[in-house]
Amino acid sequence: MEKILLALAGNPNAGKTTLFNHLTGARQHVGNYPGITVDYKEGSLTLGNQRFTLTDLPGTYSLTAYSEEEVVARDYLVNQRPRVVINIVDASNLERNLYLTCQFLELGVPLVIALNMIDVAKDRGIEIQAEKLAELLGVPVVPIIARNGQGTDKLMAAALTVAQEDKSWCPRDISYGEDLDETILTLLALINERNFLTHSYPARFTAIKYLEHDDLILAKGQVESKSTALEIETLVTAVSEHLLKTTEVYPESIIADHRYGFIKSILRQGVVSQRFNHDRLYTTDRIDKILTNRFLGPVAMILILFGLYQFTFTWSEIPVAWMESIFVWLGDLIRNSMTEGPLRSMFISGIIDGVGGVLGFVPLIMFMFFGISFLEDSGYLARVAFMMDRIFRIFGLHGSSVMPFIISGGIAGGCAVPGVMATRTLRSPKERMATLLTVPFMNCGAKVPVLALLIGAFFGEHKAIYMMLFTLLAWLVALIAAKILRSTVLRGAPTPFVMELPPYRFPTLRGLGIHTWERTWQYIKKAGTVILAFSIVLWAMMTYPGLPENQQAAFDAQRQAILSNTAVEIPDPTIPPNQLRQPAMNQQEQLAAIDILESETTLRYSMAGRIGSALEPVSKLAGFEWRTNIALMGGFAAKEVIISTLGTAYSMGEIDAEDSQPLGERLLKSPHWNRVVAISAMLFIMFYAPCFVTVVCIAKEAGSWKWAAFSIAFNTLFAYILALTVFQVGTFFGLG
Repeated sequence: MEKILLALAGNPNAGKTTLFNHLTGARQHVGNYPGITVDYKEGSLTLGNQRFTLTDLPGTYSLTAYSEEEVVARDYLVNQRPRVVINIVDASNLERNLYLTCQFLELGVPLVIALNMIDVAKDRGIEIQAEKLAELLGVPVVPIIARNGQGTDKLMAAALTVAQEDKSWCPRDISYGEDLDETILTLLALINERNFLTHSYPARFTAIKYLEHDDLILAKGQVESKSTALEIETLVTAVSEHLLKTTEVYPESIIADHRYGFIKSILRQGVVSQRFNHDRLYTTDRIDKILTNRFLGPVAMILILFGLYQFTFTWSEIPVAWMESIFVWLGDLIRNSMTEGPLRSMFISGIIDGVGGVLGFVPLIMFMFFGISFLEDSGYLARVAFMMDRIFRIFGLHGSSVMPFIISGGIAGGCAVPGVMATRTLRSPKERMATLLTVPFMNCGAKVPVLALLIGAFFGEHKAIYMMLFTLLAWLVALIAAKILRSTVLRGAPTPFVMELPPYRFPTLRGLGIHTWERTWQYIKKAGTVILAFSIVLWAMMTYPGLPENQQAAFDAQRQAILSNTAVEIPDPTIPPNQLRQPAMNQQEQLAAIDILESETTLRYSMAGRIGSALEPVSKLAGFEWRTNIALMGGFAAKEVIISTLGTAYSMGEIDAEDSQPLGERLLKSPHWNRVVAISAMLFIMFYAPCFVTVVCIAKEAGSWKWAAFSIAFNTLFAYILALTVFQVGTFFGLG
């Protein structure tokens, strides 16, 4: 028996994804619509002997092509032609939700309405007669509570009944007033006569979209037939000018007004009754009086977000330690079971250390996404965007830009990859681009350990204060960079910020679990594979091509001289025998010193060492020597790599017997580092090129590699100028 294709559609925050998760459970996968950045979810379920494929369409308020979500939802319906569309409607906001329903009726899709959150409506004193609503709309209406599954069996039974009828699409007519109705009839005759776009849309739907000036339909019309499209556009222009003269409104405003009039006429026919005063303060309103208050709201927001990250770092500490111990055990296992050589070095330094540094953060990422999913599903994150919109608009951004910044590490962790992906919720392409180009400035979870290392080494007495200052600095610099972009390459008028503040709800464990795992798996899949490749490449760059023969012979001769305790002519005069054969050093210490110096020389002769040395004339202006350059190169693969590369680079060439001293102490004792260099390095690390995974993600989300290249160049130049200024000013005033 063939699978029946169903689609779930509805407004954002109407409970659509909750219903999808309840119906499909783990039998789902996430994909990406071709040529567009909006995700879709597809799952399967079985009722009796009938199997269904269920697609969760993006949440949208209308079918007018204003956002990617609306384009995707409409194109899916007209191209895939699902047998049934289940329209999720928020029963507590019925009038607004039915606006999308009207457009489904006009499109003619086989429809079943899921009247969700009926319990919330009852708590607000709203009683809805589902049978009467079904009678007036002419489609089945089933009350449900998606959160606990109440009524979903009846809903799917109704969907199965509609699917088995397999009726053709039957568009519903809604009157839009005398002027527009006459124009629609004229357009209908022209569209039907010439079969204009009728293979995709009902003729009346096409006519209405032309009156609404739907850019996507207008573009398709030009491709279909330029002459017919011009005729239709001429008729629409004529009626638009007439309406402007007589009523001072555009056709799209009249259409919206009449749709709401159609909805009100239905609701007032005994569909909805109110048991008590509309002005009553509901629970959500009471909470919002505090959480969205002009003064208390920001304070509460900071406390809540601080609590989120406190929860993340506290609860993930033990699992992260477990993960680290697993990779340590794995490294020891390979070290003890393989003979010394390039292959063992690649497995330990290239694969385990590289991938382990990233996968070790998986527990932290999982707890972070669990906390974010809780705030998102509860309805609080919408309030954060609402409150921050006023500040963000000063810098040319949008209230919806707040969450990508927070997810990318707005407090004390996170990851730029999901932060960049979160920008897809922004409707304006230029605001979206400005956001995804600046979210990498946040202090992600990979940068935090590097900052902690340098702050602990050079500012140990005020670690908490400096960490907080650098966190606030990341926000300020990101917003300033966004302002620069919005004033230059991404110049454009800001879009209005209109969003729904959904009622507060207590999230379900099932929903939290699914959302957490989806995001964590994306992190593992996107980060782990790329980091693996880059770690191996970086290991090879720091290992090959190896020492020249005369250098290797010089080190071997020096070892023989130490072992035999005799003088020997050193083939290479660059090897300092006096340094390596100090009287205070015993034989083992002298041999260890030889090994360390050989490692440093090997590193200098490696591809990475040569690049680091070549960059030194420029980088030293900002306080960075060649070994620091190698670590910064590694940071392009992943910022975590900076620590391991610094540890490797600065352990070479030291002849101190206390070989196991921490990296922070080695940097503190190094003549190449001081407080000014540390601040310069932290600023550069915070703001230079995003890691490679983020760059790939930017290219994918922006739809072009040129924006990914721009991100690398812009961020690195910005970071270099900042670091250079701090180092030069700090050195001039002798602050090091």
